Amino acid sequence: MTRTLLITGATGSVSTALLAELEGSDLHIRALVRDPTRATLPPGVEIATGDLDDPRSLTGAFDGVDDLWLLVPNGPRAPENSSNALWAARQAGVERVVRLSAVGAAHDAPTRSGRLHALSDHEVAACGMNWTILRPHWFMQNLLNDAPGIATHGTFSSNAAAARLGMIDVRDIARFAARILTDTPTQHHGMTYTPTGPRPVSFTEIARLLTEILGKPVEYHPVSDEDHRKTLLSHGMPWWIADMLIEYSQAYARGWGDYTTNDYQNVVGHPPRDVKDFLHDHAGAFA
Repeated sequence: MTRTLLITGATGSVSTALLAELEGSDLHIRALVRDPTRATLPPGVEIATGDLDDPRSLTGAFDGVDDLWLLVPNGPRAPENSSNALWAARQAGVERVVRLSAVGAAHDAPTRSGRLHALSDHEVAACGMNWTILRPHWFMQNLLNDAPGIATHGTFSSNAAAARLGMIDVRDIARFAARILTDTPTQHHGMTYTPTGPRPVSFTEIARLLTEILGKPVEYHPVSDEDHRKTLLSHGMPWWIADMLIEYSQAYARGWGDYTTNDYQNVVGHPPRDVKDFLHDHAGAFA
């Protein structure tokens, strides 16, 4: 019997990649969106209207759902949004939930975001459904935020100092999640995974690789927390998100992200993409 999968955060980068990865699967896919007139989704995806801020809007969207891909927006209301989705899932008799958390989520995490994610992870583990939690490392796609500056000035900056990160391509996060969602509901029950890239890499190395790929000099400039915050805010980023990124980079500068795991290889069966592959694939954006 065909299983129905509800995708939350359907228009974000990870869920968009997940939808592409699930194309051709046996799943009936339903996407939760707040405004169906603004959502661009692949053919064959059923659209359900609902808002994770409003639990009363979720009942119809969860009706008949077997599996839930739970991704909520980063922000101070993230635990509330996750809880609203879990409540609707339990009421609807959903069998499995696969939740996208954050790297290093814990009650003593060095970021407020990590501590908020830990609250939701704890609730998922006690939800009474089959559950799996993904805590992927830093997204390679975050580098695309610096692409305009690299293309124009040949420079990018961060308050992460000389940090090395086991960063992972969003496309690999999607493939990892797709494997879990197409496996049997019990196969990954109770597991918390941290998918990473194949090796830790520094921003200085990324600048060197971009220099080779683009054929022009690219430099990485470490900056202070306050200077980086000013840059983020000047791009229109909300205060909470800017502060969240500053906190993560402060932790990375202390070596918090200098590791990798074998989770991707063990679940998917082959190595994840290297950052050099990512940079080659997106060279046009940086050029």
